[in-house]
Amino acid sequence: MRIATEHDLEAIVAIYNSTVPTRQSTADTAEVSVASKMEWFRQHEPHKRPLLVCERDGQIVAWVSFQSFYGRPAYDHTAEISIYISPEQRGKGLGREVLAEALEMTQGLQIKTVVGFIFSHNEPSIRLFKSFGFEEWGKLPRIAEMDGEEYSLSILGKRVNL
Repeated sequence: MRIATEHDLEAIVAIYNSTVPTRQSTADTAEVSVASKMEWFRQHEPHKRPLLVCERDGQIVAWVSFQSFYGRPAYDHTAEISIYISPEQRGKGLGREVLAEALEMTQGLQIKTVVGFIFSHNEPSIRLFKSFGFEEWGKLPRIAEMDGEEYSLSILGKRVNL
C-alpha cells in the first residue's frame, strides 16, 4: 500500500462507485463524481489520517481511509477506517491483507482506537473486522433507507494501541 495521490482519485472513486448498487457498503444511493470527492481527498493528512491505495499489476485494486472521528480534539486518538475493494478482487483475501497492513500503521499515526461503521447486513465485512478482534460497540437500527428498505448500521471498534 502507498499514500494516495490526486492522480489516484479517479480509480478510488470508481471502486467506491462500484459498491453503490450493491447497497452493502455505502449509504450513497447514486454514484459520486471525482470533483465531489476532492475536498474529502484533501482532508486526508498522510502522516495523521492517510488515504492509502493498494496496487496489483499497476492497477489500484483497493483503498483504505483513516478519518478523524467526530471532529473534536478529545477524539484525536480515534479514527474511523473505511476499506473498499474493486469488484474483481472481492472475496479473495485482499480485505484481510489490507486491514492487517492498515492496523499495523496505527501506532505511527498515533491512533489508539479504530472504529468502523458497517451496514449490519454486510456480513462479509463484519466477519472480516471481527476476525481482527473488532467488537460490536453499538447498533443503530433501521437508520438508513435505500430503495424503500430500511437498514441498520453496526459500529465496530477495537483498541489498537494502549
